[in-house]
Amino acid sequence: MLLSLVVHTYSLRYWLPAAVMLGTAPAYLLSWSAWRLLSTVLPSRLYHTVDDCVYSVYQSMVLFFFENYTGVEIVIYGDIPKKENVVYLSNHQSTTDWIIADMLAIRQNALGHVRYVLKDGLKWLPLYGWYFSQHGGVYVKRSANFDEKAMKKKLSSQTKRGTPMYLVIFPEGTRYNPEFQKVINDSQAFAAKEVMLSCLAGLAVLKHVLTPRMKASHVAIETMKEHLDAVYDITVAYEGKLTAAGQRHPAPTMPEFLCKECPRVHIHFNRLDMREIPVEPVFFRRWLHERFEIKDKLLTTFYDSEDPEKKCRFPGESQKSPLNLTKTLPSLLILGGLTLPMLLTESGRKLYLNTWLYGTLIGWLWVSVSP
Repeated sequence: MLLSLVVHTYSLRYWLPAAVMLGTAPAYLLSWSAWRLLSTVLPSRLYHTVDDCVYSVYQSMVLFFFENYTGVEIVIYGDIPKKENVVYLSNHQSTTDWIIADMLAIRQNALGHVRYVLKDGLKWLPLYGWYFSQHGGVYVKRSANFDEKAMKKKLSSQTKRGTPMYLVIFPEGTRYNPEFQKVINDSQAFAAKEVMLSCLAGLAVLKHVLTPRMKASHVAIETMKEHLDAVYDITVAYEGKLTAAGQRHPAPTMPEFLCKECPRVHIHFNRLDMREIPVEPVFFRRWLHERFEIKDKLLTTFYDSEDPEKKCRFPGESQKSPLNLTKTLPSLLILGGLTLPMLLTESGRKLYLNTWLYGTLIGWLWVSVSP
């Protein structure tokens, strides 16, 4: 009985925030839809400006739970500039990695500008899959099925209208998990194949990251190069994920993170000027791999160093970066205030359920016919 109560209490640590984040989605979508209809007679630029503001309301509510609620400590290495148009390249090890991009963006007052390059299967997420596409997200397939033309078309249209851009890409294509040795071996085999096909000698074998795929990153940077100010090279490490022997554990999932199992997130930030990035695909491939070699060295020191002063930290000066409640709590109150009245009346509940049902079906129809 007591054990059951403990397990139930523990589960509430993530079920409560998950319920709020998912539960406010219909109210958010209805608010956005109302604005979308109104904006049909307004300038396109005005629609996108307000859409960014509305999007930042929802994402800052998400950060209320992932930062303020969990009490996680964010440790940043490197200077973060003010708002600018960027491509954000990061190592990928957890579903929580998407939130890390938000954590940096809100500190640059650019949260509404965040857009993602996502795996194609995620477009079928109820409500979210369709809306991420509406907000400028790009869905891509892997390898031979990658549609370069569709990605260029979507990014070019946003560039032409001057859309603020904080495009998040995870070049590894899938999450690194130290327990999935087959994935790591396949990644290293892919690197060896690339060396043979491209005559790129001397590519290092990567231990703490997977071999990056270059297509999406190259298309994004090449398509938007006149619009971008920089590329952000981001390396993320989750503290508290070491075995008793000091070996690396898998990074925390979203539920684990919300259960406060990660005391600190370390974010190594490196801003790269556009002039540093090669244009030719063969040179870009090497450049991207070399950036991941740097990430690998940083993570090797973080997880494997025998020096206690170097372990569980990145080299260089760091700064703790707490997120003030004034950045997140108002959004929680706004979305909660829109959702609760719907749930308290019969007609509101009917509208709420219909939004989930028909919003999902319309979204699936939309993403099935659009590139």
